[in-house]
Amino acid sequence: MLGETLRNSSRTLATLAIGVTAGAMVAGGGFALADTSAPRTDKQITNMTTEVTNIEAYYGDTVDANGEHWPSPSSNYAIQVHGIEAQAERYLGDQARHGYGHGARQAIVLDVDDTSLSTYNYELETTFVYSPASNAQYIATRTMPAVFGMNDLAQWAQKQGYTVFYITGRPESQRVYTADNLAAVGFPAATSTNLFMKNAAAPPSYLPCGATCTTDQYKADTREHIESLGYTIVGNFGDQYSDLSGGYAEKDFKIPNPMYYLP
Repeated sequence: MLGETLRNSSRTLATLAIGVTAGAMVAGGGFALADTSAPRTDKQITNMTTEVTNIEAYYGDTVDANGEHWPSPSSNYAIQVHGIEAQAERYLGDQARHGYGHGARQAIVLDVDDTSLSTYNYELETTFVYSPASNAQYIATRTMPAVFGMNDLAQWAQKQGYTVFYITGRPESQRVYTADNLAAVGFPAATSTNLFMKNAAAPPSYLPCGATCTTDQYKADTREHIESLGYTIVGNFGDQYSDLSGGYAEKDFKIPNPMYYLP
């Protein structure tokens, strides 16, 4: 979910860089007390270089002739994702056999970044330092690959009778790029009726929080809106817990993402 503005301050590596938090002030006294939750020594903090190396190893970092970084299909990341997809396929298949899916208004919801499309190369190019400008440029000029198997799962679900919806924190200005990228890597078509994006200038009426929604509120209220259209969201897929919290889905599936955190 690269589009979320909160990402700047809540990324995993930024969190790792904070060794000591500010002490609490005694009311009226001005004395600083040690924060007992802060690391007491450097040995309690994961070294950032080590952490990046671990991330690269988990994704099976592969560099092509152009210097682009890609996850390996034989990586532990790919293996873990395929395991989650297998669980989801069994669950969705069971629901379809029991009358959900075929001939009914049943749906799945997919987040976009790092649930449907992999941002791994962008993360490596920017050394895990997100900015709206660099991200917008990347989305406008590059095609992100599908997260391993998620395009196949989405196509399979559609054939079972599920309507595929996308809910992303990307801004409305990136709609064409997003829809084109999803189509280019084999996802069901993303249109004005099934691709929901943030619109700060003209937020939809079904968002009570308008342009001030947190990620949780935006995602949950949008799922509520989808259900108000007569759908049951049988499966909800996201790489952040904020993609999944707030209800309005029968079952949630968490896609792994150790690269950043969005509250």
